[in-house]
Amino acid sequence: MKFNSMLPAAALAVAWLTMFLVGTELYVFSPLLPLLAADYEVSLRVAGLSVAIFSSAYTVGAPLFGRVADRIGKRRVLIWCMTAFAVANLLTASAPNFTSLLIVRIFAGAVAAGVSPTIYALVGDTAPLDRRATRLALTVSGLLVALAVGASMATLAASSFGRFGVFVALAGFSLILAGLNYLVWPSQCCQTETTGLPLDPIALTPLMRRLMPMIVWSAGLYGVYTYLGTGLIAIGFTDGQVARAILSYGSGAIGGVLVGGRLADRLGTKYTAGASLAGLCVCFILLLLALRAGVLIYLALGLSSAVAQLFFPAQQSGLVKDFPTRRATALAWNNSALFMGISLGSLIGGEAVTIGSFDTALMIGAGIALTGFLINWMVVPRPAAEPF
Repeated sequence: MKFNSMLPAAALAVAWLTMFLVGTELYVFSPLLPLLAADYEVSLRVAGLSVAIFSSAYTVGAPLFGRVADRIGKRRVLIWCMTAFAVANLLTASAPNFTSLLIVRIFAGAVAAGVSPTIYALVGDTAPLDRRATRLALTVSGLLVALAVGASMATLAASSFGRFGVFVALAGFSLILAGLNYLVWPSQCCQTETTGLPLDPIALTPLMRRLMPMIVWSAGLYGVYTYLGTGLIAIGFTDGQVARAILSYGSGAIGGVLVGGRLADRLGTKYTAGASLAGLCVCFILLLLALRAGVLIYLALGLSSAVAQLFFPAQQSGLVKDFPTRRATALAWNNSALFMGISLGSLIGGEAVTIGSFDTALMIGAGIALTGFLINWMVVPRPAAEPF
């Protein structure tokens, strides 16, 4: 049974809440690093391994879970992974030492990799064709609202109740959302006709080509964002000003992803993604000028984030359209490409800041974004790609 190409409001709301929860759990770890370092008596640099190891597990796990979801059913994989995500948060709350915490974060990253792409695939399967990018953008906005709101709320809660209370609460909400996802997605929903067919490695070539813009986009964007706080403090920003800057950035991201979904539905995914990459190059240059002049910094940050996030729903919608029989797999690989780009961008940005300054990171980020525009123009086809 299909949804008759209509995505009920309840299912969309549950998808949004699921992404908000995953985003809150992901983004809250960075501000909690000082607390973790103190609790486990390790340095901040060592504590940061808990974030890196989560990302690594996510990168490896997403394609595996995407393949399994296409074979046995997206709904089933989603419920299993949401339940496991609850267990991972309980174990995070009670990890007795730092080594145990790292092991738990590997588990958490792996099961989170089974949640996000499966949610995206379910939304893509059930949304009307002319509203697919818009619905995907609404779902992704849950992740971005978590950046602006969820992580902040969890950080404040940690200051009052400790990290134990935060992760126990996240575990409880994970179980609730596992139940809600079980209710809103029919068991017969979103089955593909080719779920039992083996995957031909040679046929992955079109998908790998389509993921190149995602890797370059996330490398350019996160090569700058990772060191944004460092760059702002270097020009004299106070903690309060940095918080307002992050809020401007997060607000811009939310607006950008929602507008990006509508633009992709109207203008097409290839042109929306290309406009985002070219615009991001320009915005990074404008942000560089704003930082040097000390004016309109919040506006430049919000604009840069908004223009950047036009890309994400366009990329997702394009993959859903181009690979209709392997949507969960395609979107899972897309999430792995995202985290691969984040890791690459963090390394590039770190070297840029070490050798030069945050200005250097911005200039390199602008160059990466322009490269992404050229790659998007060359590798993304105008018509639908051949499904693998």
